Amino acid sequence: MNTRTKAIGAVALAAVLTTTACSSGDPLSSGDSDGDTIVIGSQDYYSNEIIAEIYAQSLEDAGFTVERDFRIGQREAYLPEIEGGSIDLFPEYSGPVLQYWQPDTPARLSDDVYAALQDATPEGLRVLDQSAATDQDSYTITKAFAEQWSLTTVDDLANVTEPMTMGANSEAENRPNGPQGLRDTYGVEVGFTPIEDGGGPLTVAALNDGDIQLAIIYTADPSITANDLVSLQDTKGLFLASHVVPLASDNVNDEAADVINAVSAAMTPEDLLAMNARSVDEELPAETIAKDWLAEADLG
Repeated sequence: MNTRTKAIGAVALAAVLTTTACSSGDPLSSGDSDGDTIVIGSQDYYSNEIIAEIYAQSLEDAGFTVERDFRIGQREAYLPEIEGGSIDLFPEYSGPVLQYWQPDTPARLSDDVYAALQDATPEGLRVLDQSAATDQDSYTITKAFAEQWSLTTVDDLANVTEPMTMGANSEAENRPNGPQGLRDTYGVEVGFTPIEDGGGPLTVAALNDGDIQLAIIYTADPSITANDLVSLQDTKGLFLASHVVPLASDNVNDEAADVINAVSAAMTPEDLLAMNARSVDEELPAETIAKDWLAEADLG
């Protein structure tokens, strides 16, 4: 049952909808989905919403009934809902979600991370095929700061002799790649400032204004190129391999899984960056970007 179902004023209609939701049945659905509505979620992050919308449209094109529950929030908010059965399908990222379930995982490379993730996924959930598309976390700095201190790798931050502050969503402060992880792995001490926009415009502005010196920004974010920012090379693998990977409940049957696996097989890192750029530069809605990509990939 989707916990975000809107209240309905008419009592009779509410009763019908409640019965339907609890049984996960929908007599009007097709596509051999056994009458189940597949609830698809997304992070509160435009790139993730685009991928979730691609999942939704591809399943609808195949005859399945879907319900969108997008822009939920960060991992700490939505994973309990997935584990609790409120959400059936979610575009995740292999390394970060593995590290959520296994903070001390030794896996770092793509295949190792994916194999470990398959083992770590809780009962009632499974990961479908991972995509070549990646959206890798990175420590990002301004070009001016990089040139001032000759920075190309995260190791080089140890040569900076002035105080540094990291900016990221508040959850990052206690994550393995937050200040403590940076200190434990690279011996680099930094302060922390919460900026609640997932590496978006507020974070970029804080970098450019010098309020923070490094930020956690995804490598597929077009703002890196647009603002002449530099992603430092993570030589010690503090950030795990991060491929787009669908996280699915048992309500996603084999036919539906085949549809989503076809999407994963077709999506490239360049596709993801291009779609992100369309969202940021052209300000197009996720629905339009998803529809256009599915048509170009011959999946729509």
